[in-house]
Amino acid sequence: MEFFSLTHLECSLLIGLEAFFLIQLFYYIILYNRIHKHHVADKNGKLKYTDTYAPLSVIISAKDQAKCLKINLPLILEQNYPQYEVIVVNDGSVDDTEEVLKLFENKYSHLYHTFTPITTRYVSRKKLSLTLGIRAAKYDWLVFTEPYCYPESKDWLKSLARNFTTDTDIVLGYSNYAKEKSWFNRKITFDLLFHSLRFLGCALLKYTYMGLGTNLAYRKELFYRNKGYSSHLNLLRGEDDLFVNQIATHNNTRVECSKNSIIRILPPKYKKMWVENKVEHVATGCQYKGLQRLMMGFESFSRYIFLLGCLFLLLYAIYYQRWLIGIITLILWSIRYVYQLFVFQNTSKDLKERRYTASLLFFDLLQPLWNFRYKLIWLFRRKSDFILK
Repeated sequence: MEFFSLTHLECSLLIGLEAFFLIQLFYYIILYNRIHKHHVADKNGKLKYTDTYAPLSVIISAKDQAKCLKINLPLILEQNYPQYEVIVVNDGSVDDTEEVLKLFENKYSHLYHTFTPITTRYVSRKKLSLTLGIRAAKYDWLVFTEPYCYPESKDWLKSLARNFTTDTDIVLGYSNYAKEKSWFNRKITFDLLFHSLRFLGCALLKYTYMGLGTNLAYRKELFYRNKGYSSHLNLLRGEDDLFVNQIATHNNTRVECSKNSIIRILPPKYKKMWVENKVEHVATGCQYKGLQRLMMGFESFSRYIFLLGCLFLLLYAIYYQRWLIGIITLILWSIRYVYQLFVFQNTSKDLKERRYTASLLFFDLLQPLWNFRYKLIWLFRRKSDFILK
């Protein structure tokens, strides 16, 4: 019977571990599994879409991206879509961007390009470029992506447009890095996949708090009604995530993450570029309204408390030969890992991502540490690095 007896301290430690176990399970069941449930509902015909394809304008801001445009722009210009235009804004490029755009304009009648004035001062050039593209757009529905992105399917626009219902103003799409054989690529694709589980999952729960400009659509009328980017013109970035955070409501946003809707991002050439992008995301994320950012932070906190608690109790059980504590701890950890694996395997299959099994153990532990590192970098950086000078 001594095997089953526990002290008050041991009971308290196990109850605390079980509490954080339940919190983690709640996040995976309710939030992180939401994309897979959306896929299942779509497959079973339980989601309602519009049966017409509204005319739309694809808007791209390009700065020194001639090589990317040569490769990716034809994939956007050759979509299976009845009526659309592509507007590329040349943001002061000094490479061959202008020549590439003129060459494509001769071949594609639905391509139009303009430019951002070189003398522009005291305003985010990226936001100004997009604003110029929006003003030039002929159609109400606007689709945004980047020159270093490409759609995996010729039905990308159709996949987004089926969500253009009368009560929808915003459509959030899924995007991730193109797969390469390197540890760094596995790291950044996992990070963006996990990030997508969060912000797309929240959107599916009708608590939208951000979007990514690599695969995003919203109404032109909505842009003008909210005075464009005027509420955060002092920030260098935020033309996608902060703007969506500002305009999204519980009922005006839909998520499209079918296989035909996926956008691939060309991986950064240097790790420093990716790190800088993450730091900029931290800087803009601090401006989000709503409790979602705190909820995501609490998930990371509860994850570490749970994992550290498991490690401590396992060491305690081995040292004092309290095998019941060790067995209970292993059961709780195993249940979480199995369900976590279930969520990632299914969602990765739905989104055509690589599978994570053993590597999930490492990324699960390291991903909050990466984010903590980027927050530290942001804290020790001059705030003027992220605002207009």
